Amino acid sequence: MEWKKFTIKTTPQAEDLITGILAELEIYSVEIEDNTPFTEEETSQMFVDVLPMGEDDGTAYVSFYVEESEDYVEVLKNVKALLTEYKESYALLGTDLGECTITTSDTEDKDWINNWKQFFSHFYIDDILFTPTWETGSQSDAELIAEAKERDGIEPSMVIRIDPGTAFGTGKHETTQLCIKELKDNVKSGDVVLDVGTGSGVLAMMAFKFGAKKVYATDLDPCSVNACEDNFAKNKLEDTDFKLTIGNIIDDKAVQDEAGYGVYDIVVANILADILIPLMPAAAAAVKKGGMMITSGIIEGREDDVAAAMEKAGFSVIEKKALGEWRMVSAKMPE
Repeated sequence: MEWKKFTIKTTPQAEDLITGILAELEIYSVEIEDNTPFTEEETSQMFVDVLPMGEDDGTAYVSFYVEESEDYVEVLKNVKALLTEYKESYALLGTDLGECTITTSDTEDKDWINNWKQFFSHFYIDDILFTPTWETGSQSDAELIAEAKERDGIEPSMVIRIDPGTAFGTGKHETTQLCIKELKDNVKSGDVVLDVGTGSGVLAMMAFKFGAKKVYATDLDPCSVNACEDNFAKNKLEDTDFKLTIGNIIDDKAVQDEAGYGVYDIVVANILADILIPLMPAAAAAVKKGGMMITSGIIEGREDDVAAAMEKAGFSVIEKKALGEWRMVSAKMPE
């Protein structure tokens, strides 16, 4: 399928306005590019460290695509007319929409909407098979296990069906792998687990698969609700004792009260070090005496900072593990 790509040159401040203008013409899928640095709040909600960005030159680009088979000439005409109208209106209000010039380019003859799927295929964590649903079709777990044994020479102990989504986390990232392996080694049948920053719910799901009877989770992103529901359904975990609260357990007393105190056998958090450090007092209050804290999302060089925060909160550090540039630190709350 061939597409025309149209790119509007604007300003970072006007990205949402341009997106809204396009929506008036029923153009809802857009691509935004800029070099605006993230705010501290945005960075605090991210799962991994952000790579350095280019110099912020005050420009932004909003792109949209139109099929070659459509009357893209008419679409472009309407977009230009509406941009001209709004550019003048917003200028009177002191808002600069930037140049609003439009460049056109052709895309390759392929399904660019789904082409990204080639970069995410099945993978293993130890003997656990993680697979996207577009690879499984209607195959049963038994069929997928037999196929894996023939294809990869591995007989999986279980199959986890998971797709990349709006909430981060498929299990493939090194930090998630570190947490999953630690959960596998330490979750006991009947355990109660707290998953802070659950995202797609992959760690909560794995806790259930390893024997947990109850998981309470928190996240800041409302998208996490649907992501968890979808992934739990794919893995037949809808009837588990799982509860997700959207809120910040670090400083929200209501979330802390809802989670409870001294009730968790394991607290797991796969977040950045700068979030893990202030999380420790709340985590220490939530875990049982003799309970365990598992942390990852820690870039190389920050593991000692996290360990120090654990010790300050009353935990005793058990061990540190590495995978690539990422670190896991686990600790125990003394009896």
